[in-house]
Amino acid sequence: MGFGKFQALVLAYAGMGWVAEAMEVMLLSFLGPVVREEWNLSPQDESLLSSVVFAGMLIGAFTWGFISDRYGRRTVLLLSTLLTSGLGFLSALSPNYLCLLVLRFFVGIGVGSGHVFASWFLEFVPAGNRGTWMVIFSFFWTIGTVLEASLAWIVLSALSWRWLLALSALPCFILLPFFRITPESPRYLCAHNRMSKATAVLERMANANQAALPQGVLTYHGETKTDSITRTPEDEHLISIREKEHTVVNALCSQSGVTDALRKLLSHNLRRSTLLLWFVFYASSFAYYGIALLTSQLSDVNRSCSSDLIFELQQKDGNLYKDTFITSLAGLILSALLVDWFGRKATMCCLMFACCAFLGPLVLHQNELFTTTLLFGARACGTGGTTILCLYAPEVYPTSVRSTGVGIATAIGKIGGVVCPLVAVGMLRSCHQMAAILVFELVLLLAGVACILFPVETKGREMD
Repeated sequence: MGFGKFQALVLAYAGMGWVAEAMEVMLLSFLGPVVREEWNLSPQDESLLSSVVFAGMLIGAFTWGFISDRYGRRTVLLLSTLLTSGLGFLSALSPNYLCLLVLRFFVGIGVGSGHVFASWFLEFVPAGNRGTWMVIFSFFWTIGTVLEASLAWIVLSALSWRWLLALSALPCFILLPFFRITPESPRYLCAHNRMSKATAVLERMANANQAALPQGVLTYHGETKTDSITRTPEDEHLISIREKEHTVVNALCSQSGVTDALRKLLSHNLRRSTLLLWFVFYASSFAYYGIALLTSQLSDVNRSCSSDLIFELQQKDGNLYKDTFITSLAGLILSALLVDWFGRKATMCCLMFACCAFLGPLVLHQNELFTTTLLFGARACGTGGTTILCLYAPEVYPTSVRSTGVGIATAIGKIGGVVCPLVAVGMLRSCHQMAAILVFELVLLLAGVACILFPVETKGREMD
């Protein structure tokens, strides 16, 4: 039935979820310094405020993925939105540092559901142009980043950080009134043998897109112990599901848990993809947040470490916001042009190696213009590579463990986000710029090799 009005509405809803996540992550850049100044916090307490959010996102990424595969995508869309919006708003009323710390941790858990929004959207998109639409979907992250930066620029100068927290929770509140019309993923419904509800969703899609529902019936294909798909004749499992059969399937689903999901992710068919995805998600997150920190840290480092001040990167806030937008847009355009042409693996590999090449000259001090150009290219390639990785992972896994698989990989990626400041800030602050850049080079180089080793290319391939 193609990509029509129905998918556009799903895109708008899921995209707003990513706007909310991007705003909460970007918020960390502005919250720490103002709270530290108001409550006289130590630098360690300021850092902990960001760390607890990432810790919450790590837990949330795995937890929401498992809940999504077991109880449905819509369940996660509702619960995570309620958690993020409610506690995000309450954190604006925090009376002290400890209360703020606890509330932001739970906001991090809610924000960890971002990958479920992405998987839910992709399960409605036709295979032929799934890459292009995922890139378009990723643009919502850029919108959220720029929106939060602009909001902070205005609010912090006129009001206070409490208003910033409250206003940053608004995108999640906007989602709540529209939840009732959001459809469950028909792929999830089919995987759980709920064919009548899956057909109802497809009929809604046909009506919205003004297209004819194809002839035929939905059939349920059970999974064997060898993780292969059992192809049964159409007349064995027609659209009319017997109550007994439905009960048996639900019983089997209820008995499956985290252990079974992990067993399937590490089964013979998926083990190589899973282990490589874990590493690439870690490396991608490590590099993505690391390059952002390099941009803000290099100027201070070179003032303190270089007696002749070889260069300085002095950017006004407005220029920083503009550069964030331009580099993100450049990365998305780059990935959009390549992902459905060269394929997922080749594009990810090329972007990882290109990011590595842009960072290479920074092992030595460079002049301001050259450094800015190199960081621009590195951020653009890093954004593009991360975008395609978020597309590739849901395409690799079957519906029954898609959100769990992507959730675990995303959680491992968050570890990279936590570890990278030790390199980007720690090594740079101790005047070891060359060592810091070489660590990023090594991680990106290994990530590029890992992309080459992915066992499957998913371009144009139907989701399992």
